[in-house]
Amino acid sequence: MVANLGRTPPPTQPPTQPPTQPPPARRGTRRRRRRESALVWWGAFAVFAVAAWMLGSWPVALLGLLAWCLYQFMLVPTFCRVRTQEGHYCTERARGRLFACGPSHQQAKVDALWRLAGLRNPFRAGSRDAAKIQLEPADRALVLLAAAGTVVTLIGMVHGF
Repeated sequence: MVANLGRTPPPTQPPTQPPTQPPPARRGTRRRRRRESALVWWGAFAVFAVAAWMLGSWPVALLGLLAWCLYQFMLVPTFCRVRTQEGHYCTERARGRLFACGPSHQQAKVDALWRLAGLRNPFRAGSRDAAKIQLEPADRALVLLAAAGTVVTLIGMVHGF
């Protein structure tokens, strides 16, 4: 017999209607899919580094750098980190430093990325709120590092180390 944890009426009372909302203890919680460990990615980057070192191959090292840049731009499990109207950063999960949790936050992040490049978003009608939006300093630094790594990789591949 399974213990009654208080979520269902005792068996002596007939059930009335199925509850439409979860019990108070579970309200507001939702199950999230488990993501892969960051150690898997860093292990792959270490394999690239060791292979480049053992082979003495610059193209393999550049390929590893390009993989790291792709990881930072699009694949790293992170948080949205768009500053809300209350002044706090959004803590919803996002995948990649270029992406946000929803359409409104994505638009804010796109505007912040345009500002990081020193430009105004040409695809957005003149909004005065865009001037207040900035990336968090850690995200800004990693986006700039990944962009520099991408440029180095492209120059290295064209130059042909």
